[in-house]
Amino acid sequence: MKNNLEFYRKLPIPKEIKAQMPITAEGTALREQQLSEMADIFEGRSDRLILVIGPCSADNEDSVLDYITRLRGVQDKVKDKIMIVPRIYTNKPRTTGEGYKGMLHQPDPNASPDLLKGILAIRHLHIRAINETGFVCADEMLYPENHRYLSDVLGYVAIGARSSENQQHRLTASGIDVPVGMKNPTSGDISVMMNAIKAAQSSHMFLYRGWEVKSKGNPLCHSILRGYVDNLGKSHPNYHYEDLYNLYETYAASGLKNPAVIVDTNHANSGKKHLEQPRIAKEVLHSCRHNPDIKKIVKGLMIESYIEDGAQKISDCEVYGKSITDPCLGWEKTEKLIYELADAL
Repeated sequence: MKNNLEFYRKLPIPKEIKAQMPITAEGTALREQQLSEMADIFEGRSDRLILVIGPCSADNEDSVLDYITRLRGVQDKVKDKIMIVPRIYTNKPRTTGEGYKGMLHQPDPNASPDLLKGILAIRHLHIRAINETGFVCADEMLYPENHRYLSDVLGYVAIGARSSENQQHRLTASGIDVPVGMKNPTSGDISVMMNAIKAAQSSHMFLYRGWEVKSKGNPLCHSILRGYVDNLGKSHPNYHYEDLYNLYETYAASGLKNPAVIVDTNHANSGKKHLEQPRIAKEVLHSCRHNPDIKKIVKGLMIESYIEDGAQKISDCEVYGKSITDPCLGWEKTEKLIYELADAL
């Protein structure tokens, strides 16, 4: 029988990578502090707004750190109302499997895939962000078996629309010690998302990285509304007042811990029209002001933003700080939006 899978090389286990590239004691203390602050928000002890914001994909270490450094100055001015969690998304899901799959696969978007270099590059980037900006950042868990490479440096984990239905993602989320956001599936079926949250909030025995493991359950697992696509391929939003109130009622009947939602202002909610994000963000806050029940569950926003507006194709002469995946809101518009959101809270 022909073997259709080539075992290219064995990669170091997470423990070895962590020993090779450790987080400092100061970095660990910063992480614990910020995790405590996020727990206060998700558990209702703080009414600050979480802002998970940054590039669609972390495609260049220098420009990503430049962007996050700019966020640091803004955070210091709005810290009483907003908690910024920068996006360092190092894995990029591809609908057809074609195209740039993120820094994990290609530390250099113009070079061939190299997973070993990618693992080292993504850990190095997250550690630099902590050490140089004081931010513990967010990443998307596209591959559950890879989470341990970053488990001690992450502050927030997102699980995408195509992954939230997957058993391994749900079970792995139940053993993670940071807030985990489950996106509604591309179909828009809210019950799928709620089932994913219930699974992640529960304890499980399961197979993980060759071990039989037991998770404790993650009480800070919550929903992310990102819009949906109908059977004709047309995008529809689910951030409006009626959608948020429906989610509140769904949570009330569910018995889930810490009812919470982060609203993704891009993707199907914006129809991938990145300049619509400020309007959508403000509408969500307007719904919160109008209805205290909605305000109770809306814990934050997710915004795709980078240094330059829009997106570009991968080339040898790329524009610095411009997305090579989905279009993003540029820095000037981003900075203005954050201050406007703080003023509205």
